[in-house]
Amino acid sequence: MRAIRWAQGQVELLDQTKLPHESVWETFTSADEVAAAIRDMKVRGAPAIGAAAAFGLAAEACRLQGDPQLREKLHAAATRLRSARPTAVNLAQALDAMLAVLEQTADDAIADALYAKAVAIADADVATNRRIGAFGADVIAQHGGRILTHCNTGSLATVEYGTALGVIRALHERGILDHVYVDETRPYLQGARLTAYELAEEGIPFDIITDSTAGYAMAQGWVDAVVVGADRIARNGDTANKIGTYTLAVLAQYHGIPFYVAAPTTTLDLATSTGRDIPIEERHANEVTHIFGRPIAPNGASARHLAFDVTPGELITGIITEWGVAKPPYIESLTEIAKRDCR
Repeated sequence: MRAIRWAQGQVELLDQTKLPHESVWETFTSADEVAAAIRDMKVRGAPAIGAAAAFGLAAEACRLQGDPQLREKLHAAATRLRSARPTAVNLAQALDAMLAVLEQTADDAIADALYAKAVAIADADVATNRRIGAFGADVIAQHGGRILTHCNTGSLATVEYGTALGVIRALHERGILDHVYVDETRPYLQGARLTAYELAEEGIPFDIITDSTAGYAMAQGWVDAVVVGADRIARNGDTANKIGTYTLAVLAQYHGIPFYVAAPTTTLDLATSTGRDIPIEERHANEVTHIFGRPIAPNGASARHLAFDVTPGELITGIITEWGVAKPPYIESLTEIAKRDCR
């Protein structure tokens, strides 16, 4: 399953706001169109956002070929893409990689070079997720086969296979997965709409639960391990992820259940010391007071919609990457993982 397709000069995205009942592909040929798709949650998930932004910048280069201000306009487009969603570090890292190629390339070769780099970013994501799945299956299998997950971290959130959902896929492929409990993930319902969609497509056994059921499910002995994704990981292991993740980590610690984060090294932000320094996106109150445009709260009701929260590193059992599983103390283990990534 893929939710992103590409060709030179364009990127196609499966509109995730329409899933699971409609499969609508949209074609984008400019950076601003892709930035709007990212803001509007048509594409979401940190790795997928990074790949989409890379193809968006490549499409912009193709559109602007021959423009005497090509470089300046591409830098400006990258800035607009970067601001589309501030929490996910993959977005900024993908754009940094694209701009590095821009600086090293002659004007008449920029469009081809940026497209090639975007393809490389996408291909690397697929290989990375497969490795995360293998490492994650090794470690999770030690705890049991009943997994609780939050939000959507699968093929819809990446280029292919997934991070936390990639671990679940790998467990299923090995025949050691018993059951998945899928938090609905209010207010966008990424779990109920998207993770459930992916699991159903592959015949993986699951139940959707309301976010507020998770604690009692743990108390009833339904859950052997929790596996979630990440949008940014600070040097000390503090991890930003979809709102509700911090609550799960607290509940898991109370119930003695291992809590794992699965994420590529592109999600590591070693320049950020702790989670206190991670910018947290706050989205429009209507996304809480309405569900898909239909009001559920009284007219004029106010709401706060923090799209992410930060889970302290001390609540995380391990961070599963494509280079192995980091364990506390994370300042040491994540630094070592980053070194492996550079070799």
